[in-house]
Amino acid sequence: MTTYQPEQWEGFFLAVGGGAAVLTGLVVVAMSMHLPVITADPALRHRARMILASLAGVFMRCSLALMGGQDGRAVAIDLFAVCLVLVVLNLRSYAPVAKSHVAHRVSRLRTMGGIACYGAEMIGAALLFSGVGWGLHVAAVAMVASFAVMISSSWLLLLGVRPDENPSPEDARGVARRVRLPSRDPRG
Repeated sequence: MTTYQPEQWEGFFLAVGGGAAVLTGLVVVAMSMHLPVITADPALRHRARMILASLAGVFMRCSLALMGGQDGRAVAIDLFAVCLVLVVLNLRSYAPVAKSHVAHRVSRLRTMGGIACYGAEMIGAALLFSGVGWGLHVAAVAMVASFAVMISSSWLLLLGVRPDENPSPEDARGVARRVRLPSRDPRG
């Protein structure tokens, strides 16, 4: 068993936490440009909510891990607790999507993927709490994997917005009632 050595993890937590903070800002700007469309669709609303919560969760976990005077058990509790909150939030956020009449297979798969990453990170945290130093490696790999899910989810969110902004003629009446679309006519 290797003991937890915080000085070896400082660079990792600084890089990942800083990356999460920067990506959160970029995602907020991108989402704000399409807010009416995102809020009109339960699947897009869930995806947007979980991208922001997940990025904030990465930032929180990294910040908590960098706090001074903590041993491996304290870091493990921090990681486990934040991941548990994110799992619960993910399930609650997905509930309206699951109840909708439209099949959202991608949302279901991404929700399950995110929860799997949090579960793996929680297992790593439990190992670290038990004194197994490489448990933090498991948690770190899971955190980076969840980062990949967040980045691809952000891209898919913006791709999911595009069809609603350019509705087919039969769908235009419903979208136009919810969202004021900009004119595509070059004459204004």
